[in-house]
Amino acid sequence: MQDAVKAKKVIRKDAEKQTTGKKLLTVLFSLISILWIMPIIIVLYNSLKTNASINLDVFALPNKDTFMGLRNYVNGMTFGNYPFYYSAGYSVYITIVSTALILLCTSMAAWYISRVNDTFSRVVYYLCIFSMVVPFQMVMFTLANTARNLHLDTPWTIPVVYLGFGAGLAVFMFVGFVKSIPIEIEEAASIDGCGPLRTFFSVVFPMMKPTLISVGVLEIMWVWNDYLLPYLVLDQTMYKTIPIHIQYLQGSYGSVDLGATMALIMLSLLPIIIFYLSCQKHIIKGVAAGAVKG
Repeated sequence: MQDAVKAKKVIRKDAEKQTTGKKLLTVLFSLISILWIMPIIIVLYNSLKTNASINLDVFALPNKDTFMGLRNYVNGMTFGNYPFYYSAGYSVYITIVSTALILLCTSMAAWYISRVNDTFSRVVYYLCIFSMVVPFQMVMFTLANTARNLHLDTPWTIPVVYLGFGAGLAVFMFVGFVKSIPIEIEEAASIDGCGPLRTFFSVVFPMMKPTLISVGVLEIMWVWNDYLLPYLVLDQTMYKTIPIHIQYLQGSYGSVDLGATMALIMLSLLPIIIFYLSCQKHIIKGVAAGAVKG
């Protein structure tokens, strides 16, 4: 009887320790989350302040003297001779087409690499892995010249360049997932008369949904926020994406309208934040699925 009472006390103490540990972790991660969110909050309330008040104190909240309302957003969208909706349209087009191209081509390549598994496929796989560790700065000038020579320096063709840079991570994640799919499913589809393309699009591709969403979110966030690649490749007199448009929000002698800049930064952040929050539950699933070793 005494042993049972002692055992209950030990169990109760362990439970209390675990509860205390969970509370401490909750507080710790809450503080870390606040630190991560603070830059977005600072950009948001500075987008509602006058330019002078931002220069004086960027951390001060807007008051009745410094509050600008939505005028910064209007000023940012109407600045200069290049309409903001052109930049927004180019960014949306490049992001959607680049992501779709990456998902389609890399998922098919990963399926081939996983199922054929010959010398050629292994070389292609290791080249994709190697591309993940090559810094963009090493190849950016050569890439810009090559893109011009191949006429890939327009918004309609730059997704091909993004495909080359986004293939490494996508192939790595897709290969890990495909290796977890039982090959018997594909053999059954082949027995039923499915060819390779029909087997992929009717059987394998739908099963890739967790990894497709995960890779899609990561690629969309990268392409949408990318500044350097469009700046190097596109003709700036004709085409500007949103990050490039924001960079051009300056007047003579280097003066910058910080209020309008903050407003456009906030406009560029909102779509990607909403998209990420709506898809975040799929990211862990996709990463975990792609981490399976064959």
